[in-house]
Amino acid sequence: MSYPQGSSDIGAHPELAEMRERLERTASSGQAVAVEGLMVLAGVYAAISPWVVHFTNEPNITINNLIVGITVGVIGLGLSMAPDRMFRLAWVVAPLGVWLLLSPWVVTAAHSARAGIIWNNCWIGAAIAVLGLAAAGLTIGLSRRGPR
Repeated sequence: MSYPQGSSDIGAHPELAEMRERLERTASSGQAVAVEGLMVLAGVYAAISPWVVHFTNEPNITINNLIVGITVGVIGLGLSMAPDRMFRLAWVVAPLGVWLLLSPWVVTAAHSARAGIIWNNCWIGAAIAVLGLAAAGLTIGLSRRGPR
């Protein structure tokens, strides 16, 4: 066996070239590019949505949407710019989408929000959760199918 048993260096792993090639195929596929681009757009919209939907008078939900939106946008941008370093973070986007969906009832001071806030966060939260699952599923699905 050419792989040293006691070594912790991944560079000596015999399947390293195959893993890199599989990740490159995934990152350059049309599906991955579409998911990453939509993820960046959804994150930007979530960040600016308090000003678009006019709920900046609710500071807690405004800050929540700003932080979650920026986070989703940065992860999407990172997935498109450096997929080899960021692909493990793709799963984080799905729980962030679920949080956006639940946040109108959790974050607001009276634990009730106006209809515009609820509709906005439910739609963008669901979209971000689906995009997060799609981004995570692209890598998992390709690794199970094997090389083509």
